[in-house]
Amino acid sequence: MHNTTVHPELADVLDRMPERPNLFDDLEATRRNFGALQDSMPLDTSGVDIRNLEIDGPDGNLIPISVYRPKGVAGPLPAVLHIHGGSFAFGRSRPGEDRTAIAIAEEVGAVAVSVDYRLAPEHRYPAGMEDCYTALEWIAEHAAELRVDADRVAVTGKSAGGGLTASLALLSRDRGGPAIAYQSMYIPTLDHRHDTESARLITDPRFLNNADIAQTYRHYLPEPEAETVPVYASPARVGDLSGLPPAFVLACDLDPLRDEALDYARRLMDSGIPVTVCNVPGAWHIFEFTAPDSALARNTQRKWLGDLRAALAG
Repeated sequence: MHNTTVHPELADVLDRMPERPNLFDDLEATRRNFGALQDSMPLDTSGVDIRNLEIDGPDGNLIPISVYRPKGVAGPLPAVLHIHGGSFAFGRSRPGEDRTAIAIAEEVGAVAVSVDYRLAPEHRYPAGMEDCYTALEWIAEHAAELRVDADRVAVTGKSAGGGLTASLALLSRDRGGPAIAYQSMYIPTLDHRHDTESARLITDPRFLNNADIAQTYRHYLPEPEAETVPVYASPARVGDLSGLPPAFVLACDLDPLRDEALDYARRLMDSGIPVTVCNVPGAWHIFEFTAPDSALARNTQRKWLGDLRAALAG
């Protein structure tokens, strides 16, 4: 891949980026490094009230969650369940320190709930997904206590969190579960087959590529080589997308996940689901972590949060 395909604002950033190590060769080191990255980023909690607690999980486990409410707002407010990314295996949300959830609370004007779901490979599919679904049920059951509008509950996430967002929309539809007003998928991981043009073309070792996606599913799925993978683990395999909530889908040009995200958006449209689609030109997977001060990163965040705010406006 030549730098001519990279957004001009990101070209120098990419030139300085080294090749990434295999994230799964030493998963504990990857988790530590991600925690160190979190520590290095500024955290401003002054605009939110934070409540940390544990709820009963589906397998006798306890699920840590954090609730972020914008200060000085009586409500009832919309609610947003935020599901972190990290290849289903890292990216754990620290209690009270989910920067993305804080941004949602402040910029969307919503009660944001982040969920610390169980991670693969220690807990393979469906453990993490079921934890997230339990958190969604908890929001619905505690709407009055949270001072939220149960008719305005959205789910959002990046990367693996975006894939889990799609899974929850499908699960809630099929189980007759809590109503989801909006599903916002940011660079989502949707297809274990990773057999698209973008997956084949995006091979740069400096950021997420096709080999990383293959590793992700080898660690996430109980039987990654099985011919039949559960559709909730790979939402792109779902045949019927009717009856799902309106959606926002964001993709990046230089992301191996680009085509599966855009294909899923098109299929949602074909099923009569209102969809807003955004493709970020010349950007790679989670480019905003390596170029957080770029206008492109700020504009992308503004687009995503602005769409979520408009979708949940009372």
